[in-house]
Amino acid sequence: MTIEERFERIEHVTAGLAEERRKDREDYRQLWRDTQRQINDLAVKLDRLADDSRAADKRLEEKIESLAEESRAADRRLEEKIDRLAKESRAADQRLGERIESLVVAIGRALTK
Repeated sequence: MTIEERFERIEHVTAGLAEERRKDREDYRQLWRDTQRQINDLAVKLDRLADDSRAADKRLEEKIESLAEESRAADRRLEEKIDRLAKESRAADQRLGERIESLVVAIGRALTK
């Protein structure tokens, strides 16, 4: 092999390596662009998920507050009913006591006659 042939062979190999390197660089750029697009898509999805989560949290807080208010209203109604029943019970107890007292007095009068 002559020196000229060796130079041609070296130039051919070098050109092949340069072409491979150029293709690799283009592949890396495409891979980088795809990765960036996927990262951007994930960021958009993550933002959407965060917004949905905040909206769900707000709805849940509103529902809990609504249930708490309903519970407080039911407690107030129950307390009012208990108070009313307690008053009725005390009044019935007082009437019973008065009836017993009047019966005792009547029995005492009946025995003294």
